[in-house]
Amino acid sequence: MSNRDYANRRPASKGRKKSTGGRRQPAPKPRRFPFVLSLVTLGLVGGFGYFLWSINDSADKVETQPEVQAVKPKVVKKDPNALPPKPKEEWTYQEELENKQVEVDIPENTAPTRPYQMQCGSFRKEAQANEMKAVIAFQGLEAQVRKVSGSNGTWYKVVLGPYERKRLAEKHRHILQRGGLNGCQIWFWEGG
Repeated sequence: MSNRDYANRRPASKGRKKSTGGRRQPAPKPRRFPFVLSLVTLGLVGGFGYFLWSINDSADKVETQPEVQAVKPKVVKKDPNALPPKPKEEWTYQEELENKQVEVDIPENTAPTRPYQMQCGSFRKEAQANEMKAVIAFQGLEAQVRKVSGSNGTWYKVVLGPYERKRLAEKHRHILQRGGLNGCQIWFWEGG
């Protein structure tokens, strides 16, 4: 192991060039203005000068053309307060529609044939269904818990209704959504 003193060692300076062993490098040559760039600049200035010289005489040529005298139409002085003549009204469909009648068929009974219901949940345990019924009751609506036995076992459905109109069911669904109860579905009433 070598005995180097790392504590007294100078850190390497950043940005310094390494020494070339005492030899000085020649200073960089000053850049001369490129010959090609000067030719292009001279050509552009010359072209612009030629353009200005060529349009210099064109303004005089336009003015020297003989004037053509136009025939002035005879102006008839009118009364400034006079109105134009009233247009003649021509209505062709007015005579055709005088003796016509419009018939509209309105169904006599627009009420739905079946009432609607809104189902907000279906649970395996009756206690869960009763909890949801209580949440709905806090929103000011009355729900029912129905026991339904099917091929998948017994279910407890939480339903509201019957509603004669779907609009009232939608209104109650929006009340429940504002209370944080989402997912209620509206269907036709199933007896029970």
